[in-house]
Formats: sequence, C-alpha cells, structure tokens
Amino acid sequence: MSRLSGLTSWNADWKGVKVLVVGLGVTGFSVADTLWELGCHAFVVTAGASDQHTAILDVIGVDYAIEPEETEMVRLATEFGPDVIVVSPGISPQHPIVSWAATESIQIWSDIELAWRVRDKVLTADWLLITGTNGKTTTTQLTAHFLATAGFRVAAVGNIGVPVLDAVRDPTGFEFLVVEISSFQLHWLPTIGEGALRPMVSACLNIAEDHLDWHGSVEAYRAAKGAVYHNTRKSVFYSRIDPVTEALVRDANVEEGCEAIGFGLVTPDTGELGTIDGILVDRAFVPDRRNNAQELTTVDHLAELGFATPHMILNILAASGMALSVGASAVDVAAGLDSFQLDHHRCETVTENGGVTWVDDSKATNAHAANASLRAFPSLVWIVGGMFKGTQIDELVQAHRSRLRAVIAIGIDREEPRRVMAAWAPDVPFIEIDTDDVMNAAVSAAALNASPGDTVLLAPAAASMDQFVDYADRGRQFQAAVRAHVGLTDD
Repeated sequence: MSRLSGLTSWNADWKGVKVLVVGLGVTGFSVADTLWELGCHAFVVTAGASDQHTAILDVIGVDYAIEPEETEMVRLATEFGPDVIVVSPGISPQHPIVSWAATESIQIWSDIELAWRVRDKVLTADWLLITGTNGKTTTTQLTAHFLATAGFRVAAVGNIGVPVLDAVRDPTGFEFLVVEISSFQLHWLPTIGEGALRPMVSACLNIAEDHLDWHGSVEAYRAAKGAVYHNTRKSVFYSRIDPVTEALVRDANVEEGCEAIGFGLVTPDTGELGTIDGILVDRAFVPDRRNNAQELTTVDHLAELGFATPHMILNILAASGMALSVGASAVDVAAGLDSFQLDHHRCETVTENGGVTWVDDSKATNAHAANASLRAFPSLVWIVGGMFKGTQIDELVQAHRSRLRAVIAIGIDREEPRRVMAAWAPDVPFIEIDTDDVMNAAVSAAALNASPGDTVLLAPAAASMDQFVDYADRGRQFQAAVRAHVGLTDD
C-alpha cells in the first residue's frame, strides 16, 4: 500500500511522510509550515528565499537548500527520496524535478491539493473556485465580500495572495473559502482519486491566450482552466459571451444535479444572470425564475461607484451569481457593492487634472486584460509595454485605433508595439521610452500628447519584470510620477 493512501484528513497518519517542497515563496512557506505541523519530514529546495522564511524554518527545524541550479536540485531530491513532491504554483512542467519525479513514479501535488486533503482541521469549509484569464482577483474579492455582507464567515484565498493552507489552519475556521486558482495550480490537480477537489461552486470567467510559454499550447492552457469545473457539486458558472468557457462546461464531469449558470452583458434566459435596460438582473436564483427576475443593481448606480466598465459588470454578475448560489440574497449583493473597494492598480483613477484623467491598470498584464480597460474610455493616450512573452497586440490596436490619441511604449520588448503601430495606426503619435527613469519619462510624454477629455491609461498588456519588481511596483511608480507631474504631494 502506498504511504500516501488514506491521507485525506488532518487527523490521518502524516507522521514521517517524506515531502519535498519545491519553491519557498509565500505559498511554498505555507506548505512547509503545514507539513511541519502535521509531523511530516519536509525538505525544501528553492532557487531563492526571503530571510524571514528561512529564519522561521531554522527555528522549527525544517531543512532547506537554496540552490539556483535545477540539475543540483534533482541531485538533492534523489538523496532525500521523497514519498511525494509539493510544487509551488509557478514551477513549470518542464522543470527537471518534474521530469525526475515522472521517471521515479513520485506523485506531484500542488498546495491546493494538500489544502483540500487537510481541510477538516477546524471547520470543513465549502469551496468556491474561480479561474479565468482576467478578472479572477476582483471576482474572488467581490464574491467573498458579498458572502461576508450576508453574515457568513468567509475568506478570499489562493492565487489572490493568501495561501489556502493559512485559511485551513485558521483557529476559528470558515464556512466558505473563495479560492482564486490559476492555470498553474489547476494543471497539477487530479480530477479523480483521493486528492480530487469537489467544490460546491466553480467559475471560469473568460479564456484568452496567456501563459503559453508555460503550458506549451492553447489547448493545454484551456484544458487546465477547464479543470476548475470537474466534480463541482452545486453550480458551475460560464460566460455567455465567451464560447470557450461554455464548451468547457459541456465537457466537464460534474456531480449529478449540478447546474450550469450563464452570465453576460445580454438579456438573460431562465437560469442566467445578465442585463436588461441598464439593470443587472438574476434569473437563476429568484423564485419562479421562468416568469420572474430580481434586480441586483443598475448600471447608473455602478457608474456612481466607479464600477460601470463592461469587464467590471461581468465580474459583478459572476460574483453575484456565486454568492446567491450558496445563500446570499440580492439585498446582500446591493449592500456589498456599496461598501466594496477595488484593489490598487486595477483600473484605478489616480487623479484628474486639466481635464485629463490618469488611470492605473498596471494589473492588465496581457492583451485580454488591456482590451477590457481600453474599451472603457472614449479617448486615450495609452502607455503600453514590458515583456510580451510572444503575445501579439495587433488586435488591440485594430480595435481601438480610432480612439488612440498617442501611444507611449515602455519595456524591453518595444519592437512589438513599434511593429503594430506602423502596421495598423501609422498616423497615431508613437513615442518610445528608452531611459532608466521610465515612468517619469512616460508620464511626461503622455502629458504632452493628452488634451482635455482624454484619459492617460497605463494598461501595459505585458509582464513587468523587465523594469519593475512586479505589476504593483509598476503601478506605484506610475502613480508617483503622475502625482509629481500634476503637483500633488503624498500626505
């Protein structure tokens, strides 16, 4: 019998199980800490780690090796001889340790699978899973906020930045965990067997080409996203305006009685959520839904809250449906919207000065996300660029060129926007920023090309690590440059 057989409870016999943990970021540390608490024999290999994390591992007695050479990691893994390997979300299927594990017939788990196996430590919460190319974080936060407004104990966890294992080990426990789950994490999840998740509710918000360098193909990426639906017990949500998500629902192996719920910026059929004459309505969870619909909010009210962009309305519809499906009411949704605040760097208005609005959407790290924010404004100076990772932005410029007043290119891959602008919008002013002082230069160039009524939009459609720590650092530097340019000071 496998040493891993029956490890489906916090109270199972975990003592002495040898677990190799690959990666020591926030997620990897939560894995190592949990394994120590379970009594496992854990060993961590990582290319890098914070002093804080290694100091705690030293105190609790978990061994680790900081080894940037992947082949050396394999040697260390071989010497350790693990029963199972737990990989951090970004570890690629092409990583040498993954190949080694396959040859040695060693199981690979994600932190999500480990959390599912030990979810009964305090309270066995119901899980709501959310994935998609864009909008995951906002929809996760909205869903959790609606449920909290309804009086439930709920946590927003996962790819959002709070490890699921931290919530599982919370001393008071939760009734619901709203889990933002990435394609990386979904890739490693089994769909059958002891480690397979059985969420109460799941959603795939949208699908666009992304992370193809990691997954290897569009088909593999879509398959990973579609795994979110498998074994769902109550409701699966798909986008009415994204046929790929609907196809993924049709192909999913859900539990008997599970209901498919569509949402979109369209008039909803029975069993769907949508919009009618500027009103967001539910026809899925209202009594006598064949003949009735219930109002959730209006587009006019969302405009007052700053939430009336098309992509935000889609997020609200999806989150409303998920919350309604597990016990929230339309009143809870309306009240939750009035008290909800978006995270920074997600279509965040920095300031308005001289008739020009400055908007930070640094979180738009791919073309699909940038398209959503570009659609929201009628006249634009667009700051774009970074690491495109092979992504092409032709369709963005083709779709929005009539509203582009100027394009400012930052980042190392400026050849892509240069090529696209020359091909599709040669008459639109195009400025490349080639300096270490990237954001101040970009903001100055944008200001010179913006007129009253324009929006200067940072929506890079690219990753940030070429010139910044991450998308948040890029957004912070943009906001600081804008404030300096217009003469605002930080209190």
